[in-house]
Amino acid sequence: QVQLVESGGGSVQAGGSLRLSCAASGVGYGMPYMGWFRQAPGKEREGVATLYTGGGGQHYADFVKGRFRISHDKGQATLYMQMNSLEPEDTAMYYCAASRNYLSPDSWFTAADYDYWGQGTPVTVSS
Repeated sequence: QVQLVESGGGSVQAGGSLRLSCAASGVGYGMPYMGWFRQAPGKEREGVATLYTGGGGQHYADFVKGRFRISHDKGQATLYMQMNSLEPEDTAMYYCAASRNYLSPDSWFTAADYDYWGQGTPVTVSS
């Protein structure tokens, strides 16, 4: 009964900001790892940012370059990603993902190692 529902996507100009949210339900005592992935048309799904929900452990893809910040509100069972200084290359469908298991570093950005996925929220950045 685990469900992940993303929101907060939209269309912005280059340099703009968006805040994505992922509301989780049916997770029981929680998922150890959650994260954001994105997929542009014709491209593979790639990890953007992940975290350990037990505290700390924020991990970012190199292309983030300090522009995004992932966070998790355990009490609200919600994952967030603040996205600043957006660029046209950030245009993609953004997905929330969760793993029921602890993930080693080589799995943090591996989509196949996550168990649950939201339906995605689109982000379009125009130049």
